[in-house]
Amino acid sequence: MGNGTGIGRVRGLGSSKQGGHHWVIHRFTAFGNLLLAPWLLVSLVRLPDLSFETVAAWLSSPFASVAMLLLVVSVFWHMRMGLQVVIEDYVHDEGNKLISLLALNAFVLIAAALAVVSVLKIAVIGGAA
Repeated sequence: MGNGTGIGRVRGLGSSKQGGHHWVIHRFTAFGNLLLAPWLLVSLVRLPDLSFETVAAWLSSPFASVAMLLLVVSVFWHMRMGLQVVIEDYVHDEGNKLISLLALNAFVLIAAALAVVSVLKIAVIGGAA
C-alpha cells in the first residue's frame, strides 16, 4: 500500500460536502409548505364561491399574491430537491441520470415560471383576458 495512514487514504473521498446544505434547504421548504398550504386551503374555503372572478379578486390583493408566489416557489423547489435525490439514488446509469436531472430541471423551471407569470398576471391586471 504505502499511501500513508488509513485516514490519509480516505480524505477527500465520501461526502461531497453538499448533503448538509441540501438537507437544511429541503427542511426549510417543507416548513414553508407546511405553513402556506393550509393558508391556501383556509383562504379558498372562506371565499363565497370559487368562480374565476372571485378567486381573481382575492388573488389581486398584495398579501394573497405574495403568499401565493412564495407557495409556488417553495413547492416547486421542494419538489425538485426531493426528486433530485430519488434520481441520484435510484438511476445508476450516468447518462440516464444526467438526462433525468436535465428533464427534471427543465420541467420545474417551465412549470414554476408558468405559475409565477399566472399569479403575477392576476395580481397586476386582475385576470382580464
